[in-house]
Order: sequence, then C-alpha cells, then structure tokens
Amino acid sequence: MAINKILIVDDSATDLTALQETLAATHCMVITARSGAEAVTKTKSEQPDLIFMDIVMENMNGYDACREIKSDPATSHIPVVFVSSKNQKADHIWARRQGGDALIGKPYNAQQIIEQVSKLA
Repeated sequence: MAINKILIVDDSATDLTALQETLAATHCMVITARSGAEAVTKTKSEQPDLIFMDIVMENMNGYDACREIKSDPATSHIPVVFVSSKNQKADHIWARRQGGDALIGKPYNAQQIIEQVSKLA
C-alpha cells in the first residue's frame, strides 16, 4: 500500500507543527485534526493512508478515537501510530489492544516517524 495521505492528530499546535515538518520529507499530503472526535470525522471523510495520533487529548482521547476508527469497516484498514508521552511497556501493550499499529514515545526523532511511514507502506 502506498502512503499518499497522512492524518496527524494532536491537541498541541507545537506537536502538530513538528510532525508536519518531519513528514514534509515524505512528500505526502498531510492533514491535521486537533481532537479525537475530529480525527474520527476526518478519517471517514478524507480516508488517509496512515494516522499519527496523540493519546492524551480532552473529550475523546486517542485510544477512544482509534477504537472508533478500527470498529468502522470503512476505516478499519487504516494504520494508527500513536505518538505520545505515554511510553512505558504497559502503554505499548495497551496501544496495541486498542487497535494501534505502533507507539512512538515523545520526545521522538524524525527517523522514528519516517521509519513508520516506510514500514506501513
């Protein structure tokens, strides 16, 4: 599967910008969402090829959004990579149980993000 469109989900403008700058090297179209609920809506309408999602967000967190995305047959095939300060072994296990394909801990380096794009392509 080719990765042409990536959705970034984070309630922090700083983190959104950092991920956008990192993903510029992939030459993919990058779209953003500022909440879990917006992520679910944009996933349905935009059909991204890959989602990078924060976990800790108000109202609908990343886990809730991932479960909703993965439970919908129209979006269940889209890989979700969590990017979060939650980076303990238990967090990695829980992320997988929620339907996530991977978890990258913050702070991350650009290579970790690019590797996930390549791995999931």
